[in-house]
Amino acid sequence: MKPTTNFVAIDLGASSGRLAVGRWDGSRFALEELHRFSNGGVRAHGSIYWDVLHLWSEIKTGLTRYAAKYDASPAGISVDTWGVDFALLDGSGRLLGNPHHYRDPRTDGMPDRVFAQIPQSNVFGKTGIQSMQINTLFQLFSMAVSKDPRLDAAASLLMTPDLFNFWLSGEKANEYTISSTSQMVDCRERDWHRAMIEELGIPSHVLGEIVAPGTPLSQIRTDVLRDCGLKEAFPVIAGASHDTASAVAAIPFLDEHSAFISSGTWSLMGVETSEPITTDRALSLNFTNEGGVGGTIRLLKNITGLWLLQECVRQWQQEGREYSWNGIVSLAREAEPLRSIVDPDAGDFLAPENMPRAIRAYCARSGQPQPETDGEFARCCFESLALRYKSVLGALELLTGRTLNTIRVVGGGSRNQLLCQFTADACQRPVVAGPVEASSLGNVMMQAVATGNMESIPSGRQYIAASCEIVSYEPQFSEQWITAFDRFRDLGKTQVFKAVQG
Repeated sequence: MKPTTNFVAIDLGASSGRLAVGRWDGSRFALEELHRFSNGGVRAHGSIYWDVLHLWSEIKTGLTRYAAKYDASPAGISVDTWGVDFALLDGSGRLLGNPHHYRDPRTDGMPDRVFAQIPQSNVFGKTGIQSMQINTLFQLFSMAVSKDPRLDAAASLLMTPDLFNFWLSGEKANEYTISSTSQMVDCRERDWHRAMIEELGIPSHVLGEIVAPGTPLSQIRTDVLRDCGLKEAFPVIAGASHDTASAVAAIPFLDEHSAFISSGTWSLMGVETSEPITTDRALSLNFTNEGGVGGTIRLLKNITGLWLLQECVRQWQQEGREYSWNGIVSLAREAEPLRSIVDPDAGDFLAPENMPRAIRAYCARSGQPQPETDGEFARCCFESLALRYKSVLGALELLTGRTLNTIRVVGGGSRNQLLCQFTADACQRPVVAGPVEASSLGNVMMQAVATGNMESIPSGRQYIAASCEIVSYEPQFSEQWITAFDRFRDLGKTQVFKAVQG
């Protein structure tokens, strides 16, 4: 057997987290899961928080399992997470309260208040970021207008992966890919847009130096080594700390004629570019220009992905119905095709207490049959998402002037054969699915490059292609999808009309 170099990838998603060992033997990657655990928002006193101390405990559990299995310490460790959320620390590096969840209602109405001070076109022209009320900019602005004492007491702001890298290494750094999701980074200068931040009453002194993806930080702290039973120190690396950036870094054969979808709770659909696109059309279509690896920009759309179905499953569990994901897919296959469709990005689905009820209400308002069975709800979620992908694909071609011949899907949704086939059928493009664990593989690959164990990101993508199962889906033509897309495009107008009339 070839000797291997081990790296630990900590990949935290909005619904689950995992620690994995990435073994690199010079020609292939092998990924082994060490520890998996649940994650999610915690509701308390009208707010929604992240339990970061629970996540830290789970990270240390995973490292303890590594120490029990392997004699030698890994060659590196890195954290990637979802975007936009952050922690505030005092001058001694202590956490100032529980970090808020991006779905917390404190940002309700905040975009309009920000744009009353600074025109949206100016914000987009500088940051290139899609305006969503969950963004860091609006979270911080809500704290400024409410005079939240934590903001006054803060000495530093760390995005979520930066917080865990700090707890691992003792070094504070704001990694570029995750910082770019904040809507506070100048997309051309690739540094904080401090003038805008200060104009909104947000203290800019809490923002530290932005470092490039793949930057080694300090060695792991001695107390973490001791607590987890690890023997020798090793570097903590600020890789591509945004999980989407890590996932896209791991996509094989991604070229100018490919669109990508990183599919999970959120679906991030886009293309890689060399420069941001901040035209009026990009603004009107509400696209975003997030920082990528190797000097790239990820022009993409944030789409509400499997969140709708995940919340349906949670509701069904509360009602005593338990399904495996394979079971859900089987139910969806048996349901009538394209009976009920919704816009997954409608505000109705941001954080409802009962997702099936919200879907039924949406269908009723738009004059459609309401889903009745669990299979009908599941099929509605899958088909609606595929139709949303089609609309975004057309917008990407319009903005870039490219012909996008292939859709490359990575992440958890890439193993969903039904959704992949629906995507191919709706978009009339081949879908190439895999790798499933793209965020972890991208995390490991960036560590290998940062430590000199691999020559470059392009070569890393080739090695990933040789290491993983890739599945292709050919589009099947159906008039039903064409008719359904016409209905889908009319949904927004119908919903606005119903709201005005109601």
